[in-house]
Amino acid sequence: MGYGLDKQIHNIYDPRPATQAELEAYHDHDYIDFLSKVTPGNQAQMRQMIDVFNCVEDCPVFADMFDFCRMYAGASLAGARKLCAGTTDIAINWSGGLHHAKRGEASGFCYVNDIVLAILELLRYHPRVLYIDIDIHHGDGVELAFYHSNRVMTVSFHKYTGDFFPGTGKLDDNGNGPGKHFCLNVPLQDGIDDDMYLSIFKTVIDDTVTAFRPSAIVLQCGADSLGCDRLGAFNLSIAAHGECVNFVRKYNVPLLVLGGGGYTIKNVSRCWTYETAVLVGATIPDELPATVYDSFFEDSHWKLHPPLTGKVDNQNSVASLQRITTSIRHKLRYLQGAPSVAMQEIPPDLQGLMGDEERNVEERDEESKGTGKAGEVRVDASNARNEFYDGDNDVDRDDDDTPPTPAVRGRGATRRGGRGGRRGRGRGRGRGSATTSVPMRENGDEDTEEVAVPSPRRGRGRGRGRGRGR
Repeated sequence: MGYGLDKQIHNIYDPRPATQAELEAYHDHDYIDFLSKVTPGNQAQMRQMIDVFNCVEDCPVFADMFDFCRMYAGASLAGARKLCAGTTDIAINWSGGLHHAKRGEASGFCYVNDIVLAILELLRYHPRVLYIDIDIHHGDGVELAFYHSNRVMTVSFHKYTGDFFPGTGKLDDNGNGPGKHFCLNVPLQDGIDDDMYLSIFKTVIDDTVTAFRPSAIVLQCGADSLGCDRLGAFNLSIAAHGECVNFVRKYNVPLLVLGGGGYTIKNVSRCWTYETAVLVGATIPDELPATVYDSFFEDSHWKLHPPLTGKVDNQNSVASLQRITTSIRHKLRYLQGAPSVAMQEIPPDLQGLMGDEERNVEERDEESKGTGKAGEVRVDASNARNEFYDGDNDVDRDDDDTPPTPAVRGRGATRRGGRGGRRGRGRGRGRGSATTSVPMRENGDEDTEEVAVPSPRRGRGRGRGRGRGR
């Protein structure tokens, strides 16, 4: 908000929390029932179940944990519903992206896998969904959920040494059964820099999009792949991380953008602010606007793009990246064209979702009329309805092509007394989330975009754990 990006948002939504039935679209009933009942006050009596469901070490039990899960999952589901209804082209939920959670257990700071739930929602309407993961940790939970499916292609760029959490994501892991070759892994070593990362990212994603031809894309933007992260060991700058987002955006395919890991909190906030600007088509200055959080950024002289690169020796070589690229291109040749829905039966879980189910009035209205209400409170009204098409099919209705200029206060050599704000205590995500619709500009056109951002309510930090994370 300091940059004025909120002024370019058409609509702000407060997504309803996901229901228990919606969570059980993927997760086991016993596991969700456990999450709904366990609290810090009764965890001693539920010790055996806590061990069974892996709520230990880096997945501790905390107050209002189930509400936290319902809120971030509800925001991802709301974004997916709007993409299916055609009421937006891009939806963002920075509080989502918890890619390690499994069907019946927590893992790596992740309790409910909102990504899997959102993809299942997208599969109601979209025949093929591409999932891209740029978190430093392998997106094992999402890969496992769709390991046997040819309607979801998963592509994960991550650090892989065999013992780095979660220990999965080898180059040779590429799906099974109908999902053979629909799972791609790009294992990288410590210290990869901007040029190498962008080169392999753009090559792999362009080849994958060409072969798979997704009708929707889900992008997990874990910020622990940035340089100077407390758990990560890459040399990526915020600009390079954002360029990955921009590269995917330019395919003009319905896009759900989610958060993820990130354990140097001031760089996470910088990164997702910059990527929000990228997605709304805004240009923002490197000078950070003055806010109550200035004390966090004093060491970098209040810059949006501090130097984060060159801190770790690059253990990747041109030859190793070429070997990965060649292997992935070989796998993509087996696709023999994009799969249609008829290539396999609808997965049983999805088939259950598509039956008659309880929907509130606004959700039924969105599905039938495409009004974009989806049961959330829309704060800033707008009647804009845009498509992701170009040319004659483009129906952009916005007239104002001039983005507002953010007010950035200059900083002198002497600090003002009121500059230093209190530090926020939690490093984790907030408990709530909000969905916003923003205009996105490219070549003079405007598209409509949805953004799910954390609510101003304070949430509990998720902790750093023991060297493992999302």
